[in-house]
Amino acid sequence: MAYTTFAELLEAARVHGSLAAAAIERESYETGEPEEALRARMRDHLGVMREAVSLGLQGDARSRSGLVGGDAARVAASGSGVLGGLFSRALSAALAVSEVNAAMGRVVAAPTGGASGVLPGVLIATADDRGLADDAVVDALFAAAAIGAVIEARTNLSGAAAGCQAEVGAAAAMAAGATTELLGGSPEEAGHAAALALQGLLGLVCDPVCGLVEVPCVARNGTATGVALSAIEMARAGVRFPIPFDEVAEALAGVGRALPASLRETAQGGLAATPTARRIERSITDA
Repeated sequence: MAYTTFAELLEAARVHGSLAAAAIERESYETGEPEEALRARMRDHLGVMREAVSLGLQGDARSRSGLVGGDAARVAASGSGVLGGLFSRALSAALAVSEVNAAMGRVVAAPTGGASGVLPGVLIATADDRGLADDAVVDALFAAAAIGAVIEARTNLSGAAAGCQAEVGAAAAMAAGATTELLGGSPEEAGHAAALALQGLLGLVCDPVCGLVEVPCVARNGTATGVALSAIEMARAGVRFPIPFDEVAEALAGVGRALPASLRETAQGGLAATPTARRIERSITDA
């Protein structure tokens, strides 16, 4: 089985040297596949992520409803970002992948299709900014997968089961922890980064307008990217979140169970129930 607690993952990381090494060792043991075969498959995943970023930034990825598309290119070309630099590149990349997903393009579920932009946005932008090799990014993806598996062991990674906190919240935690390790942070620092990101998105509801994974889903990939980058910055500066990651994940599960059905992907509450959303829904239905 994959690691089901971060405490277990952390102990293995201390033995093997990193979250990534611990994840690879466990996956190789469970599947019987050699490390290089696992790495080759993850390199393929990274290639799909990069393709999605590239396609989305061209501005041509449009959803059939017409609700989303082109915003990634707008952000990338604006040159007026308040934060600029790495943040703008990560934000535009996250939006790009999300738009490709909404347009029924090819993405890597990380951990889901609706949350597929956060991890590649943060990870690829950071790696490119620092000139890091793809092998290092592949390692980070294994670390991200291990963090995601810990969350999945406690809750369902579907918005229909636990709200958007289980989708983009998990994605932000995966991105924050993995990128912290990519930047040379210790496994403990990566755990704090993941906890800081996840706590910042607890309670986030799933309220897709018209029941489509478009609005507010694409934009939430962007805002979750900001949460992930903030968590990385705090963890790298020495900020330590006092609640262990495992307990934050447990809290997410409890909040998910408490969310009413109207806020779990049914399009019956939240933004999906606003007057404008209902008008959009009627216009699409009548078209």
